Amino acid sequence: MELPRIAVDLDLFLEMTDDVAQSEQLFELLSAFALNFDCPWIAYGPLASEQRIFKPNREDSVVMWNYPAEWQERYSRMGYAKIDPLIKKGRKEAGAFRWSEVYTDESITEDGRRVLDEAATFGLRSGVTVPLHGPDDSFRFVSFAQSSDCELQNRAITYLQMAALRFHLMVTKFDTTTASERLHNLSPREIQCIDLVSQGKSSWEIGTILEISQYTVDFHLKNVMRKLDSTSRTLAAVKALKLGIIEPP
Repeated sequence: MELPRIAVDLDLFLEMTDDVAQSEQLFELLSAFALNFDCPWIAYGPLASEQRIFKPNREDSVVMWNYPAEWQERYSRMGYAKIDPLIKKGRKEAGAFRWSEVYTDESITEDGRRVLDEAATFGLRSGVTVPLHGPDDSFRFVSFAQSSDCELQNRAITYLQMAALRFHLMVTKFDTTTASERLHNLSPREIQCIDLVSQGKSSWEIGTILEISQYTVDFHLKNVMRKLDSTSRTLAAVKALKLGIIEPP
């Protein structure tokens, strides 16, 4: 039976997360997947008491988000994390929930409703938050935001929740490595791809050998080029050889 397109996209997302070595790359993958549901904005973070706001490309990122810059600045300056009703509800919930459910909840405070009203003025008009509970009462969340008032359907929320959980598990794994390791290491799949480039293989040939799509091959080679500060895959292969990452063909 042919899988729905979104199921195929989820499978591709899961496959590609296996072969990245930095949280920022995971964030890019999650952002791309969320666009399937018209969610251009994502926030990933901990409890308000642990609040540290960074952009996705920071090596020590605890919170990653791509919300509009003006809203990021105001949210941080006003300390809204302490009164954000999405965070408060997320602490108590096990599953994903729509923002509209929070807005109409009788327990929401006036301050909490103001946070959501202001978010809407910056374009974040609706969304879904996925609570992520861990050991020792740890808590993080992923929020997916839309610019329209359209409510996400249950199936869409299920897909986003699966992607958010995968993202969180991978980021947590990266947290156990040092910053220096994340900076210079290529993932095993990236090493395989650049090694085959050094052997003169094309993206199509590499995909056939590794049994992955050509799109996935190009994604890994782009990451290798960025990590090795190279303008082409050929130069990246040369640098990988010089650094001893791969052996001469």
